[in-house]
Amino acid sequence: MENDFPYDTRLDVKYNHLELIDVPSIVKANQHKWFNQTLTQVNNSVVRVAIVEGEYHWHKHDNDDEFFFVLDGQLLIDLEDKTVTLNPWEGFTITKGILHRTRALTKTVMLMVETSDIIPTGD
Repeated sequence: MENDFPYDTRLDVKYNHLELIDVPSIVKANQHKWFNQTLTQVNNSVVRVAIVEGEYHWHKHDNDDEFFFVLDGQLLIDLEDKTVTLNPWEGFTITKGILHRTRALTKTVMLMVETSDIIPTGD
């Protein structure tokens, strides 16, 4: 399903346990408008970094909650009845089954925490 969308989504775990995670180098090397890299796995969850500009499609995750935390820029999370704005050092959790989409009007860097089984583009 990942290839149906114009996103560069890398589900491989880039850093093993006990290894320094270098987010600035990933941000610096990124050439994509919508990039997602799994950084590490923590028990049954993964931590991902995303560098985004533009909008993601509407989707939901039937069995998985999803946490977003902005490091730089601004993330808009559209829900069916409202839009949540996240600025640096702010986070938000989407409950499983909730239809949503994320948008960034300018380049935004964020972390996401979700289960390792989640399908990033939705169920």
